Amino acid sequence: MNLTIIISLVVFLITIFMVGLWASRYVRSSNSFLQEYFLGGRQLGGFILAMTMTATYGSASSFIGGPGVAYTQGLGWVLLAMSQVVTGYFVLMVLGKKFAIMARRYNAITLIDFLKERYQSKWVVLSAAFSIVIFLFSAMAAQWVGGARLIESLVKIEYESALFIFALSVLLYVIIGGFRAVALTDAVQGTIMFFGTFILLVATIIAGGGIDQIMTDLVNENPNLVTPYGAEGNLSATYVSSFWILVGVGVVGLPQVTVRAMSYKSSKSMHRALIVGTIVVGFIMLNMHLIGVFARPILPGIEVGDKVMPLIAQEVLPPWLAGLVLAAPMAAIMSTVDSLLLLVSSAVVKDVYLNYIKPSASEKKVKRLSIGITAFLGISVFLLALQPPDLLIWLNLFAFGGLEAAFIWPVVLGLYWSKGNKYGALASMLVGIGSYIFIDQYSKAYPKFDVHPVLTEIYQWFEPIMNILPGMMEVHTVVYPVLLSLLAFVIGSLLTKNKTLQ
Repeated sequence: MNLTIIISLVVFLITIFMVGLWASRYVRSSNSFLQEYFLGGRQLGGFILAMTMTATYGSASSFIGGPGVAYTQGLGWVLLAMSQVVTGYFVLMVLGKKFAIMARRYNAITLIDFLKERYQSKWVVLSAAFSIVIFLFSAMAAQWVGGARLIESLVKIEYESALFIFALSVLLYVIIGGFRAVALTDAVQGTIMFFGTFILLVATIIAGGGIDQIMTDLVNENPNLVTPYGAEGNLSATYVSSFWILVGVGVVGLPQVTVRAMSYKSSKSMHRALIVGTIVVGFIMLNMHLIGVFARPILPGIEVGDKVMPLIAQEVLPPWLAGLVLAAPMAAIMSTVDSLLLLVSSAVVKDVYLNYIKPSASEKKVKRLSIGITAFLGISVFLLALQPPDLLIWLNLFAFGGLEAAFIWPVVLGLYWSKGNKYGALASMLVGIGSYIFIDQYSKAYPKFDVHPVLTEIYQWFEPIMNILPGMMEVHTVVYPVLLSLLAFVIGSLLTKNKTLQ
């Protein structure tokens, strides 16, 4: 147990808690608890907006799983990961002013609020809330495991104890401070991520003898490590390109990101966030994935990719600096968890309870219920994370794809296509989610069909269709569901004019 690293992490956690405590005064004094707790009163400036989008999007899969895969695959994974550079820019450019204006017109506090007012259908609302709870709950569990694993590897304590420390830290400042606490701590965490990854990259290059020496070592080990195709040559151009949909363009459909586009206070703030966010995301994503690749010659033979970041930091940095730098992945995980926690809580309280169970609930009761649900969700995720999954990055990307398939077209076409209606939105969500899960399971079972006999028969019915789709098994699972959900939205809207669905 390294006392210096422990002290650095404790100082970081105390700082985050104090920010949450400071933000709680806004919750106590606000005239609208819901506006403040779930949206920060729509008062985010440009820098904080950029950093909260960056920190929320960055996660355990980005800072721990991403470098781990880059360690295994080489520079090809770095190229794939850079598709994330456009994330913040694309989200704010597509949604931007129009989404914020519509959200204020509808008095929308959550993404589902927007969908409810735009489509006037409880089935759209319930489908959206169900999607958020299911996909984000699983993604949140992966983040908690990542945070606990990081503390476990640094402090050398039992996994369960590390999980408890992480869970308690997050729950305290989210429960007391709400969205404003999340946004402000995201700004702190995003800054730590920015400088932490830079320091670690420089130290890694120095430890490896310079970039030329590192590249020579990689080529000597496996020439494929320095090509776009990955260590085993399995990163095809089709597969890499398809990631632009999953982690680039499709991010506009992620509720935890889109809600940021309705929380800024002015057009000037949004324009500043466009520039700052794009620079910060590009800088962080490039640096942390390069760290994963450059760590390979320095620490060969790491079998568990999730351990690359903490191990390389402890190898190339003095303990006190390693503790500060490793606050970067801790920051990324915490900022993602807090955002997801509030998002799932708002789906239950605001979008289901207030809309369809008890619309007349008092402000005091809503406040108690919001805090109670947030705490309950946190404890539930804690219990789920006691049995940790093995592949954090793939679980997180699976949740990303499911949310994008469900929300991208109801959000984007809901803003820009006046003929879009509730039938089209509902069809898009159901087709997107259904086809995403089906294709994901098909790609895992194909060609052996080692699944339930009923599913085996269904898969075999679709096999001729799958075989004629070029590159079906090479692109990421999200591509076809996004296209199918677009068709469902357009066809569903055009064929159901002047019909009524409650």
